[in-house]
Parts: sequence; structure tokens; C-alpha cells
Amino acid sequence: MSRRLRLWVLAVGGLSVAVLLAAASVRLPHFGGARHPYGDRAVAAALSRRTANVISSVNFDLRAFDTLGEESILFAAVLGTVVLLRQTHDEREVPPAPAEVAPAVRRYALVLLPFALLCGLYVIAHGQLSPGGGFQGGVVVATALHLLYIGADYRALERIRPVGLYEAGDAVGEAAYLVLGVAGLLGGSAFLANTVLPLGTFNTLASGGFVPLLNAAVGMEVACAVVVLLARFLDQAVEIEQGRGPKEGKNA
Repeated sequence: MSRRLRLWVLAVGGLSVAVLLAAASVRLPHFGGARHPYGDRAVAAALSRRTANVISSVNFDLRAFDTLGEESILFAAVLGTVVLLRQTHDEREVPPAPAEVAPAVRRYALVLLPFALLCGLYVIAHGQLSPGGGFQGGVVVATALHLLYIGADYRALERIRPVGLYEAGDAVGEAAYLVLGVAGLLGGSAFLANTVLPLGTFNTLASGGFVPLLNAAVGMEVACAVVVLLARFLDQAVEIEQGRGPKEGKNA
């Protein structure tokens, strides 16, 4: 494909997207007006499903299929990163040298780590009740683990980050979302329909039917995906070097 043809394809694609966006925006409610048809329907649907956080109701109930696509994009991106950054035959792995960390940085990072981890788990668990959810909480959990890298060194992070386990957790989180969707079909309804489990009591952890389970599946997938993603980049930056030779073991 020539450069000119690629530019024409890009121009046609961009113009098509612009036309669709313009057509979709024609009948949107005016900003700051009193008419909010989408918001009104989303709030009513969330309350009818006993989900206190309307955003989570939208993500994991009203448009749960779209959220599956977003989760799958992250899963595919991590899979591609793992394939592209795998160790090649002309690279070797060397033990990372111990790092010197300022006492103040070490102290505050190690003190903050358990609180940050607990905060991430809280955000995931309460996604159907308050702002947050699996995507946000998963990132917080993954980031909390890497405070050990800041407060100690890379070898300390490796002890609590067996990459293979997190790769499996990434796959399990993605699969759990699909299994919950199939449960809707087995229950005689539609894929990802929130009709199988009891809706529970409003504003409690067990409320919302499928919403907290789908939220937890996304939290697990996102947390594991971010850990694996950072692991591959950190391995390349810290442990992998160019040059032929036997692969050296890690200094665990």
C-alpha cells in the first residue's frame, strides 16, 4: 500500500467518524438544561436494580457488553506486550543490583503500601455503592504493590510478584466476566442480563445482583493486567541485556 493510499484511507475513515459524531450530537440535550433523558433513565434503572452507584449500574448492567469490550482491549494489550517484550535468543537475564533508597522514601513507601492496597480493595468491593469500581480499584491495587519497588528494590518486588500467577489471574478475571454473561443465557434471559441473582437490599454490599460480581471480575483482571504490563517493561529496563550467553538465574 502506497503512502498516498494510506493517507486517503485515513482521511476517509476520519471523515466518516466526524460525520457520525456530528449526527449523534444533533439531538443531544443542551448543556446545563433541565432535560436529561439519558441520565433520568439511567438513574431509574439503577434504582430499580438496587444499585446505589449509577455509574457502576451503567458499566456493569445497562451496558455490560460494552464494558466486556473495554476489558478485552486491556487483556489484548497485555497479551501483545508479553509477546513483543519476551526475551529473545540474543538477550540474557542478569540479577538486578541492590538499589540505595533514601531512608525517608523507604519508610513512607513501606508504611503506605498496606494502606494503598487496602484502599484499592475497598474501591473494588464498594464499586456498586460509591464512586470507584473494578477499573479504578484494580489500578490502585497494582500501583500499591509497586511501592515495594520504590521503598526497597526490584528483587523485593519480585518476591511478591510471581508474574506467572498474575498472568493466570488476568485470564481468570477475563473468563469470569464471560462466565457471568453466559449465566444470564442459562437463566433464560440475555447474555450479561442482570436477572439471575437476587437484587438484595439497596445500599449494601450484596445489592445490585450481578453488578458486584462483574465489578470484582474487572478489578481482578485490571490489577493483574497492570502488574504483568509493568513487569514486562521493568524486566526490560532492569534485568534484560543484549548479548549472547547462557541465561542467568534471578537472585531471589
